[in-house]
Amino acid sequence: MTTSSPLRRLASPAAALLLACGLGGPTASAMEAQAAVATHPPVPDTIQQRAMACTSCHGVHGEGSAGSEGAPRLAGKPAGYLLEQLRYFQKGQRKHAAMEYVVRQLDLAYLRELAEYFSSQQVPYRPQPVPAVSAQTLQRGQRLVEHGDPGIGVPACTSCHGSRLTGVQPMMPGLMGLSYDYIATELTSWRTNTRAAKEPYCMGIVANRMRETDVAAVAAWLASREPPADMHPIPASAQTEPLPGWCVMGESGVDP
Repeated sequence: MTTSSPLRRLASPAAALLLACGLGGPTASAMEAQAAVATHPPVPDTIQQRAMACTSCHGVHGEGSAGSEGAPRLAGKPAGYLLEQLRYFQKGQRKHAAMEYVVRQLDLAYLRELAEYFSSQQVPYRPQPVPAVSAQTLQRGQRLVEHGDPGIGVPACTSCHGSRLTGVQPMMPGLMGLSYDYIATELTSWRTNTRAAKEPYCMGIVANRMRETDVAAVAAWLASREPPADMHPIPASAQTEPLPGWCVMGESGVDP
């Protein structure tokens, strides 16, 4: 990546000396600046360093913040999906004040590098808490996830998110291993337009066809499932069920 880190530019020894010396010769201030540079060497311009603005909330490897639906897991999600979400935050189509601020000035190449970095991270999934719900609620959730409900125009979750619900390259995220709170919060965000996407806004359509009890049922059933051993998103070629005709994959610029 050609864009240098602002931290790296600020830590440049030459810059420190110019600030200390001005146009004159060496002074006590210049010597102090040299000593400061020696004590605090330039920040390394690595992807790990650049990702620190993300990992402070989302975990060192993007594993997510326990108990926080606002800082979900990034590790292992399709790079195309992660890139698209970062661009939505930039455009204001997805609302979160901290995220909108962090990505506001980043260019596309920078965002793509971050997306690909977190997509490549492989860390274990942690058990997620599930609220106590009735067997009937879990059965409703399973039906919606695996078969949908044609009566209200809701397709099965597997039709987009893969037969194993681990996602589909390059754009569909997995649903396994997510917390009840995160799933319910995101479905509600789709319903209230605080999360949006490129038209025709397929998840917004699906979520608004679901009742509030359906949101709780889907979230409970998904969060109660044991994640499979292989959590990798399946390749697009392995997804045999076609997407609903009104659903789109997005424009991430990341190849399958």
